[in-house]
Amino acid sequence: MIAKAHRLAEVKEYYFSTKLREVASLQKEGKPIINIAIGSPDLQPPEAVVTALKESLHLANVHQYQSYQGIPEFRAAVCQFYQKKYQVILNPDTEILPLMGSKEGIMHISMAFLNEGDQVLIPNPGYPTYTSVTKLVGAEPVFYNLSEASQWLPDLDALEQTPLSKVKMMWINYPHMPTGAVADLDYLAQLVSFAKKHQILLVNDNPYSFILNKSPLSILAVKGATHVALELNSLSKTFHMAGWRVGMLVGTPELIKTVLQVKSNMDSGMFLGVQKGAVAALQTPNSWFQEQNKTYEKRRELVWEIFDVLQCTYSKNTAGLFVWGKLPKGADAIEFTNHLLYQKNIFISPGTVFGSQGEGYIRASLCVSVSKLKEVLHRLQTKI
Repeated sequence: MIAKAHRLAEVKEYYFSTKLREVASLQKEGKPIINIAIGSPDLQPPEAVVTALKESLHLANVHQYQSYQGIPEFRAAVCQFYQKKYQVILNPDTEILPLMGSKEGIMHISMAFLNEGDQVLIPNPGYPTYTSVTKLVGAEPVFYNLSEASQWLPDLDALEQTPLSKVKMMWINYPHMPTGAVADLDYLAQLVSFAKKHQILLVNDNPYSFILNKSPLSILAVKGATHVALELNSLSKTFHMAGWRVGMLVGTPELIKTVLQVKSNMDSGMFLGVQKGAVAALQTPNSWFQEQNKTYEKRRELVWEIFDVLQCTYSKNTAGLFVWGKLPKGADAIEFTNHLLYQKNIFISPGTVFGSQGEGYIRASLCVSVSKLKEVLHRLQTKI
């Protein structure tokens, strides 16, 4: 038996990786499982995106290696997108790094800036990959608790009382996953000031800006943020391109160049057709976003009805692809969701997937058709 690396001792397989195998097994047994747990967009990308990919297949260099920094056309499109949508001016040659999805970026950033023993501030609840990657590179996760009482925003007064001398990096994610909480520009400015004071690299993971969100924001819109902040963004959720694996990292030339030192040793450039499709996506008119949000609004209203039947409470002042619901008092998240799976053939996320602060909560995805959500509602209203 060949022993696995020590770094895997505290890193488990991703929850959804294991749970989806169980769901698939139940489906093979004939169980009519409806999955409202996963944030994998079921809607189609803009037609221009697919057209751009198809047309690229006839280009002479389409099957060759591409630049580690992406084609100039892609970086220019990101630059224009950030200026138009966030009022952030970027240099397309030095301040944009295309990524094969922001998940890749989480690993590259961590490898570029963290040494063994460094500490990383990670939201609880939050995206589990922040914790897994931190452990994989030998750094130490330090969780900061988010709560309904603080509107799921970091308590900076509490953080000031935390020993911070070993903290090298802080992950934030607004609009927040899994809760849908939104941070305004004033609050983002407070986070930037905190990071400057303690010389912490602040990384904002920002894939949900344009989904049911009236005020898209970038951390780089905060004056002086570029000295301490990086931002990950992705086309996965915004343009329904999750399987394409395409995103970007933006920040100062010095920080981007540091991440490129890692990335250029990890891959050999992104497929040209994907980049051409990304360019088309980033040029999508506002009318397309408005139509997508109409669809998500209808779905969200049905999820609210589902949560009402489940006697969950929830906020309607949220953004993103999910609805976060508080279970009836005393309910256990795992037991509650397993009951729905085994008794009602409904798969929904327990809040504990995202950290201990998720106990007593569940998360439902809006990446489910109206007809399926109506069937979920029907099952819940029908006695077994």
